[in-house]
Amino acid sequence: MRIDVLTLFPEMVRAPLETSMMRKARERGAVRLFVHDLRDWAEGKHHVTDDRPFGGGPGMVLKPEPIFRAVDDLLGPGGARSRGPGVEFILLAPQGRTLTQQVAADLARRHWLVLLCGHYEGVDERVRQALVTDEISIGDYVLTGGELAALVLIDAVVRLLPGVLAEGAAEQDSFASGLLEGPQYTRPRVYRGMAVPDILLTGDHGAVARWRREQALLRTLERRPDLLERAELTSEDRRFLAQAAARLGRNRPPV
Repeated sequence: MRIDVLTLFPEMVRAPLETSMMRKARERGAVRLFVHDLRDWAEGKHHVTDDRPFGGGPGMVLKPEPIFRAVDDLLGPGGARSRGPGVEFILLAPQGRTLTQQVAADLARRHWLVLLCGHYEGVDERVRQALVTDEISIGDYVLTGGELAALVLIDAVVRLLPGVLAEGAAEQDSFASGLLEGPQYTRPRVYRGMAVPDILLTGDHGAVARWRREQALLRTLERRPDLLERAELTSEDRRFLAQAAARLGRNRPPV
């Protein structure tokens, strides 16, 4: 996969992409990451990339010219819409669809993502009309710019690429199966009077797997019961949830 980030503040993006899993993913050849300063495509002595909105109002709006020039250089005239289904030009913006694990998994199947970090009061609408193929938000709140949102999206996507994590690791994450992840333990066996559950020490892989599934169901029931409406549940899962809901004093099972 290739990922390009277009931003007014490249220093906010570059450093995190050189650390931890992102650095390993690049070294292993799973992803190529490029960060571009939009001012490189702005004209004039001061490389102006924003201007006042027509019609008045507070704030500034990102001008279309630097963005179109950047996309022409990266993708060719016509942008992502002319380069086939494997290329996505994504605007990080509050109006976009919410980033979820399923959205990240879908994007991980693309071969080229170009991320535009909005700033100020947003971008000229003609950028949306002619270039943008997707808009993504990381939540119902507003950030100063799209740089942090771009980093969140990159992390969520890259960790799903083949060869980045150990085989099967991503399948255990919260939301991967529609459930929250259950509790995890490591050494020491007892710490300050708190002991690791005995089931994890039995060596019975089947029993451990069942316990972990039940703990994931229970944690989801307690903290995010809304997720259970969309999760893939077996009849055994549903029986366990009904019993757990009764123990918690709920009037009805969550599913």
